Amino acid sequence: MSPCISRPPFRHTSLLLVAILALSACKRDAAAPTTPPGEAAQPSATPVDAPALPVELKDVIESTDRYVVGISYPASVNRYPALAKALSDYATAERAELMEAVEAFGNDKPTAPYELSLAFEQVVDTPQIVAVAADGSRYTGGAHGQPLIARFVWLPQQDARLTAAALVPGPEGWRAISDYVREQLHTGVVTRADEDELAPTDRAALIKSTARMIDEGTEPDAVNFSEFVPVLDAAGRITALRFVFPPYQVGPYADGTQAVDVPAAVLLPHVAPEYAGLFAR
Repeated sequence: MSPCISRPPFRHTSLLLVAILALSACKRDAAAPTTPPGEAAQPSATPVDAPALPVELKDVIESTDRYVVGISYPASVNRYPALAKALSDYATAERAELMEAVEAFGNDKPTAPYELSLAFEQVVDTPQIVAVAADGSRYTGGAHGQPLIARFVWLPQQDARLTAAALVPGPEGWRAISDYVREQLHTGVVTRADEDELAPTDRAALIKSTARMIDEGTEPDAVNFSEFVPVLDAAGRITALRFVFPPYQVGPYADGTQAVDVPAAVLLPHVAPEYAGLFAR
């Protein structure tokens, strides 16, 4: 299995903001997927620290001669107040980073407006599991923006976020996941080098440098695998987890965002017992 790689453009552009809001409008027009009721409740996940205050997520578009902000949300997430609060907190924190950079100019302004572009997309929606992907960039000068990538996996019946550390609690599990992911990423590097028909010395240098980044970015620790979404079968059970890695974690910026699907067969021996029922067997 080769790693799934996507390469979104992170260069600041107002057109990206327009596209984000247009995409959001299309999502709201589409009918939300449905799943037959009656599934058994799953054990509780990692609880939130405190009850979430009601938050109604609304798209944001702001433009001045100093900064531009575009944030879009799926309207369906408002059904889960605590999840909506988590998304709002993430967007607020990223916006605060942008505004700190803007305010550092004082009464001056940057040569080009600083920019925050952030799109939230609901990628899984069942009674047992909801997942939201956040992708975008924050531009505060330089050749390109800083990629923003986050994944939120929510268990509606427990009103709690499912984290990588809670899902796989033991070090043996992360060693198994790390080994699998490394193999897929290393194979992908060699395949791309062969497809590009590089000179032998260039090919060897590319493989060596990228292999070092892969090994460092996939050390067997939950923190390196914190961004993931479940891949479900027709019955709504997890067949794999798609771990997502931003630029620079397992490869150079030019390689973009990379993802590897780790199948349930690799995961299940190491999954915490209270979550095993979420997986296909």
